Amino acid sequence: MNLIADLQERNLIQDIMPGTEEQLLKEMTSAYIGFDPTADSLHVGNLVPITLLMRLQRAGHKPYALVGGATGMIGDPSGKSAERSLLDIETIQANCNGIRKQLEHFIDFSSDSANGAVMVNNYDWFKDFSFLGFIRDVGKHISVNYMMAKDSVKNRLETGMSFTEFTYQLIQGYDFYHLFRNHNVCLQMGGADQWGNIVTGTELIRRKGGGDAFAFTCKLITKSDGSKFGKSESGNVWLDRNRTSPYLFYQFWLNLPDADAARMALVFSFKPAAEIKALIAEHETATHQRKLQKELAAEMTIMVHSEADLAFALQASDILFGQSSIDTLRTLNEQQLLEVMEGVKQATGSKAALTEGIDLVSFLADSGIFASKGEARKMLQAGGISINKEKATTPDFKLTEAHLLNGKYILIQKGKKDYTLGIFA
Repeated sequence: MNLIADLQERNLIQDIMPGTEEQLLKEMTSAYIGFDPTADSLHVGNLVPITLLMRLQRAGHKPYALVGGATGMIGDPSGKSAERSLLDIETIQANCNGIRKQLEHFIDFSSDSANGAVMVNNYDWFKDFSFLGFIRDVGKHISVNYMMAKDSVKNRLETGMSFTEFTYQLIQGYDFYHLFRNHNVCLQMGGADQWGNIVTGTELIRRKGGGDAFAFTCKLITKSDGSKFGKSESGNVWLDRNRTSPYLFYQFWLNLPDADAARMALVFSFKPAAEIKALIAEHETATHQRKLQKELAAEMTIMVHSEADLAFALQASDILFGQSSIDTLRTLNEQQLLEVMEGVKQATGSKAALTEGIDLVSFLADSGIFASKGEARKMLQAGGISINKEKATTPDFKLTEAHLLNGKYILIQKGKKDYTLGIFA
């Protein structure tokens, strides 16, 4: 498989060093990508480097995943308008452990395979490196003029940059040199904003080691409106199911605008590029069916989570947007119900009052679901109110203990898609 040709067909390559494609075609090549341990979980924005490592390994090459236990103590200034808050070593180590556990889900770290993946932490070779030793053995090989020419530096000159951040490219450059010298890693990959840091590494290898090193970067993935990809209204879309449920993860991909879905399918899907382009063409003949989004959402949910999680996400989607019944609702345990209802409006009521029955019209008005009893009564009489997916048909309808889901919740629906989760304690 020609990895570079495949990435180019997916419109992913931004910059590439001469000879990189030839090196990958010549022999099994060890290559690395770095991950910044700013949190104990990766998010959708990290899926490009993750899938790069996956594609690299599937093409027969050996992936190295570097977690920046040392560089995380400084913070990469690339693409940033202000200096990051510094993390303590305990937090960074916990984040590195979390990232390693997640990466093991995507790439094969089995030592039995010649191209089994390897995890490294740059804290291991920097923890005993003295400041004097570093500026003598590394700093003397890279001029200040060379460092000042990098975009990551030039873009920060007006707002200011600390010496700590200024040295970041030297430290990342040394990472590449260390892996080249000790692990025969001759290729570094990354996002387009990393090009300056990466070529500092190739320059250091050339000046200190005299060997051939290669590099390429992928285009930064943004939404069609120019905003950062990987965020929802509530913030980052995490790969950790405890931060972003598999259902909400599925919904993130399902709700991609058509313009984004076509690009993201080529970027993230492991289907052949020709097959994806055919799917895009089919999607464009009936965009309202959202076939492209459904295919991509399914593939990504299985890849990051599991087929069982996809099945649940489809079931959950049917609850809110399909024709599911109360029987489906009652199959959900409390955790599943709350996952499905994450982001749905909530209203509270007295569980004790359910023994005698709570007048639905009064509850709808008192809880703010409707502005007044008159408005609530009018909607009820028109058949526009459902309790647990069943229409409330009588004007004196009462909520009772029999309506409780998991002994605590009642799902109230007005119209087709306006839900409120009643919580009775």
